[in-house]
Amino acid sequence: MGGLQCSFPGFAPAGGRSPASASCAVAIADLRWLFVVLLVALAGCATPQPPRELPPPVEIPESTWWRVDNDIAAASLAAAEPAGDHARSRMESWRGRVRALTESDFIPWFTGYWTQQWLAIKVAWYKLGAEEGSDPAVDRLAAYLQEQYDERVLEPVAREIDPDAVRGEATMLYIRILGEQLPVIQRRHGVPQAAFDRRLQDIPAIAPAPGASLYQIVHTDPVDKLPAYAALLSRFAKGAGGAGEGPAEARISPVAKRASENMVARLGPAVGASAAAAAVGGVAGMVISLGAAGFGAIAHEKERPEIEAQLRESLDAALGDMWRSLVEDPASGVMAGVHHISGQIAGGLASSFAQPVELEAPPTEISLPDEPSPAGNDHGDEGVRDDR
Repeated sequence: MGGLQCSFPGFAPAGGRSPASASCAVAIADLRWLFVVLLVALAGCATPQPPRELPPPVEIPESTWWRVDNDIAAASLAAAEPAGDHARSRMESWRGRVRALTESDFIPWFTGYWTQQWLAIKVAWYKLGAEEGSDPAVDRLAAYLQEQYDERVLEPVAREIDPDAVRGEATMLYIRILGEQLPVIQRRHGVPQAAFDRRLQDIPAIAPAPGASLYQIVHTDPVDKLPAYAALLSRFAKGAGGAGEGPAEARISPVAKRASENMVARLGPAVGASAAAAAVGGVAGMVISLGAAGFGAIAHEKERPEIEAQLRESLDAALGDMWRSLVEDPASGVMAGVHHISGQIAGGLASSFAQPVELEAPPTEISLPDEPSPAGNDHGDEGVRDDR
């Protein structure tokens, strides 16, 4: 305060104390008071404020959750319908292409004269190489025909319409439609978003390890990056063999085996000539082979329509078997992913559906003054029964 100077020259009050000294004293007192006030204010600012109380969590009645779960189950069933329509439409196109290639490629190739001759030579070699007491010609020919059917029909069609890809398309369409309906359900029932998300996290969607919840499959973008989803579709693809691999071979192999059995029986003379030509070799073998070929060409053209009809009937039956496995089988077909996820959701929500229904108590019966009480009536009835 030494730098503060209070002076009022030319004024000297009575009593010996100058007005400047009095003013300095007042100014100093005011400054001290102001300093105290500032210290108090700063101390108040430094004192931590008590934490603000958070609002209590919103209590959601069980009846609301019951309606939410029912709407989720209904949305799951509704989403499965367009996914199924898409899968069936794509597989109808697949079946049409299989039939077209079977007619335009496999049947003409199989029933052609030179193919039959080549197959006869193969059968002859199978028989020559067989051990005594065994006849692997039918099985080896069936495997060869199966390989040709895969290369000429199933694999080219799979490059256009792959049943494994159709399975993935149907599953993703189901998840997308279901995911679009979940926010509508949340808003309809006024459930807070955080509580609704927790509910979705508790609903299973994919069972095999590592597993996934309904929340995960609808919020992972794209869903095929979810490890559980990729593992699920991979498991179905290995089990179905839609592109002509794995179990699909077993579906067509019986046809190939029946065809090879008929061929071995039908081509007996050609097989014998081919075996003789192979055994003799040289010019003599060529003469035997050409003679058998000239005779067999005429007979083959007469038999070809019948051979085609039999083969077509067998292949149609095999195609029907493949259709039932790829389209109608819920465990391995193109809708297997949808069936698995919707089944998991339904199972997770099943406990919510069995809610007890509380009924109001029936009103107490009031007897009129002139009528006997219900107890009296009971005694009276009992008395009548006793009399009888």
